[in-house]
Amino acid sequence: MQALQKTVSAKGLNLREVEMPSPAAGEVLLRVHSTGVCGTDLHIDAWTASYHFLEAALPVTVGHEFSGEIVARGEGAEHLPLGQLVAVRPSVTCGRCSSCSAGDFDACTTRRGIGVMRHGGFAEYVAVPLRNCVPIPHGVDPEVAALAEPLSVSFEAVRTGNVQPGDRVLILGPGNIGQGIALFARAAGASQVVVAGHGDAARLEVLRSMGFEDLLDFEGQDIDEALAAYTQDALFDVVIEATGAAAVLAPALRALKTHGVLVIASIHSAPVALDLTALVRRHQQLRGSYRTPERCWLEVVEFMQTHQDQLRLMITHRVPLEQARQGFDLARARLASKVLIQPRAGRAS
Repeated sequence: MQALQKTVSAKGLNLREVEMPSPAAGEVLLRVHSTGVCGTDLHIDAWTASYHFLEAALPVTVGHEFSGEIVARGEGAEHLPLGQLVAVRPSVTCGRCSSCSAGDFDACTTRRGIGVMRHGGFAEYVAVPLRNCVPIPHGVDPEVAALAEPLSVSFEAVRTGNVQPGDRVLILGPGNIGQGIALFARAAGASQVVVAGHGDAARLEVLRSMGFEDLLDFEGQDIDEALAAYTQDALFDVVIEATGAAAVLAPALRALKTHGVLVIASIHSAPVALDLTALVRRHQQLRGSYRTPERCWLEVVEFMQTHQDQLRLMITHRVPLEQARQGFDLARARLASKVLIQPRAGRAS
């Protein structure tokens, strides 16, 4: 079968012929339906310094945002039926550390990421632990199901920010994570959701199609001046950063009210300097947001069931596995919102 892999400690990914995986005890074999191209995948492709820890796992199939159908089961993995559509939680817990032994899997100290430290979803088939499979209810589009992982990141950012009814929320970064944050913030009752990007016309247009009107593109503008129309009367209750760009953090804090919350929901490739004195004097809070607790995935699935029409708008490009490089280029150039790689695109089932 074909799989898109990181094979060497250098820039680039390779589409290779590899052996069909077999599910071990406690695992299931999935026939992959759709896998989303994520910022993490772009970093692994570019081989940025913050991902050099992958060296120990090479060669490894990348891709951690995917949906698939169970086609085979290993011993002890009979809980879900063959043919069940699932999304996959990509964080594989060890089951042996003190936290796992106590049943606190969210605090596992030696977890391994699917698509990072073990084979992921840019392939025709992948073997994953049964406990990482999240059943998708009948009627949910398999393409929408592939959005479950990034939606869980968006959900957690809004939960971390404790967005309340009536809050004014600024979201920096209109990519797929930012789009999901906007949807969850609106669902939480925010009175105003402002989304800003830089050279992001295509992604901002997706947000417009989802009913968001307060959209800004900072390209060619000073950020503070561009935000002035929204901050001259009152500052934001919550600002959520989803860009990975250090330059937006100081303006983010300036746009945040006293006692407001700034949530960092992106990975930054280098240390960032902040004016902590201003933060302290204004009683602002700085919170990091990463993966959501396992129990919250059920809430994400429920959201997918009731918001499918809006979520489909996030998916702007679908490409076959053989053209994965084209899909990566679209995502990197920010010409796409969410690119799905589909192994069987254009083939008979």
